[in-house]
Amino acid sequence: MLPIRRDLKFKLPGDRMRDWNAAGPHVSQFFNTLSIFFPSGERFFIDSVRYYRDRIADPQLQQAVTAFIGQEAMHGREHIEYNEALAASGMPAMAMERLGIRLLKLGKKILPHADQLAITIALEHFTAILADILLREPQLLQGAEPRFAALWRWHALEETEHKAVAYDVYQQVIGTGAGAYVRRALALAALTVIFWSLVIPFHLIIVARDGGLFDLKGWWTLVRYHWLKPGALRRIIPAYFDYYRPGFHPWQHDNRRFLADIEAIAQNYRAAA
Repeated sequence: MLPIRRDLKFKLPGDRMRDWNAAGPHVSQFFNTLSIFFPSGERFFIDSVRYYRDRIADPQLQQAVTAFIGQEAMHGREHIEYNEALAASGMPAMAMERLGIRLLKLGKKILPHADQLAITIALEHFTAILADILLREPQLLQGAEPRFAALWRWHALEETEHKAVAYDVYQQVIGTGAGAYVRRALALAALTVIFWSLVIPFHLIIVARDGGLFDLKGWWTLVRYHWLKPGALRRIIPAYFDYYRPGFHPWQHDNRRFLADIEAIAQNYRAAA
C-alpha cells in the first residue's frame, strides 16, 4: 500500500466548534480534545521514522516513508488550524498542546531512537483502530457539520492508507525477534495509560469551560456514543489487543476497501494552486 500526499484545506467554521457533531457538545468536544494532540504527535512520528530512512533498503518502503511524512505534515497543518479555532472559541487548547509538546520533547531527550520508533508504531496502531471504527460506522459522523466530518474522515482514511509504514520500518531496522516484540508491546501498554491520563482531564476541562460539566444528559450521550450504540471505544478493544500478538501486522486488519472514498473528499477540499 503506497500512501499519497494530498494537499487539502477544510476551512472549518469556527462558530460550529462546540456542536459540529450531531450527538452534541460533549461528543464534539471529545473529538476536539483529540485534535489537540495531533500536531505535536505528527511531528514526533515524522522525526522518529525519518531518523531511520537511510537504513531502509527496500525502495518501495523508501517511497512509502516519503509519502508517510508528507501525509503526516498535512494532518499536522490542518489540526493546527483546527486547534487555533478551538482556542478562539475560548478553550485552553494552546496550553494543553504545550504540555503535550513538553512531554514529547522529554521523550526525545531521554529515550533511544528505537524506543521513539516503538512509540510511533504504538500510537499509529491506536490511531489506525480509531480510524477504522470511524470508517466502519457512519453513525459516528452522521448529521455532522460537513467540513468537520470531511476532515475527520480524510484523516481516518489516510491513517488507514499509511498504517503499516512505520511498522514496516520498525521491522526492518529493529527486527522481529523477542526483544523487538517486548519493546513495542511495552510501548503500547505505557502509552495507553499516558494517553488516557491526558485525554480524560483535558476533555473534562474543555467541557467545564463550555458549561457542560454538570449536564448529565450530555455525559450520558457521550457514554452511549462510546460504549453502547454505536459503541466506538467498545468496538476497538479486540483490535487493540491484537497488537500484543507476536506475529501481528497492521494489514491483518484489512480495511483497504474504504480507501475508495478518498478521492471524493479530495475533489471537494483540494487546496487552491
